[in-house]
Amino acid sequence: MPDAAPAPGTAVSPARTAVSPARTAVSPARTAVSPARTATNRHYAMTAPEFFTVEYAINPWMDTTAPVDTALALSQWDALRRVYADLGHTVDLVTPRTGLPDMVYAANGGFLLGDTAVVARFAYPQRASEADAYAEWMTAAGYRTVFTDHINEGQGDLLLVGSNLLAGYGFRTDRRAHGEIAAATGLDVTSLELVDPRFYHLDTALAVLDDSTIAYYAPAFSDDARRRIGELFGDAIEVGSADAYVLGLNVVSDGRHVVMPAAATGFADQLRRAGFEPIGVDLSELLKGGGSVKCCTLERYP
Repeated sequence: MPDAAPAPGTAVSPARTAVSPARTAVSPARTAVSPARTATNRHYAMTAPEFFTVEYAINPWMDTTAPVDTALALSQWDALRRVYADLGHTVDLVTPRTGLPDMVYAANGGFLLGDTAVVARFAYPQRASEADAYAEWMTAAGYRTVFTDHINEGQGDLLLVGSNLLAGYGFRTDRRAHGEIAAATGLDVTSLELVDPRFYHLDTALAVLDDSTIAYYAPAFSDDARRRIGELFGDAIEVGSADAYVLGLNVVSDGRHVVMPAAATGFADQLRRAGFEPIGVDLSELLKGGGSVKCCTLERYP
């Protein structure tokens, strides 16, 4: 910026050869500004845990000796539903069925895009009848149902980021189902291998925050999967073990508000720094079955 001109009437010394002292250029201090995040209205389906219990153990989180309070599970689930309603999102309710205690984990029921519903094919016989229940609901809702020849566990292993479908495999969904799902939906599919049985579904180890941003727990993935994640998402948020071990990545985001397990406080701080608004909920009773926020939420993608 040029020096200010002398005020009128100010004495001016005879002209001299001005020699300015050497100056080191200093960049102005910059305050890191998080990108603006935009929420969009979402459409979900949920199933109340009316018959929730832990009668069998098909993942490392399940302990058949631990008591389950079904009334508490219902209360916590309803609090999650009300959060979605308060944010302006639409929630459809699927009727729970007796004898299907894990039906509350609606995300596993399939993958919904446009008028197409890819119905789950479960890995364990204890959950097989859930596929029938969700297929009936999808048909009644107007979807064209598609059934895969190979095991797929719905949005547990199928997460949409923009137009790219991230597809997990290693413990539940068969990698061969990825091609079937790509053909049914027309989406580009990126296969990611899971290697830690505590993170048996993709949605326990990776969170979709908006159409271009994800968070993930690196040790849950193979070397090749981590490389692919790095190539696709250079600004991915890496979450620590303390938050991952409370299923902190099992979240639902509308692009701005991130509904997440309340216990994942470190991840919540990371989200705030990235411009998101975390909303913590307590689903501790449903965690006994190996699921949390995302597991309970089947998104109906337009």
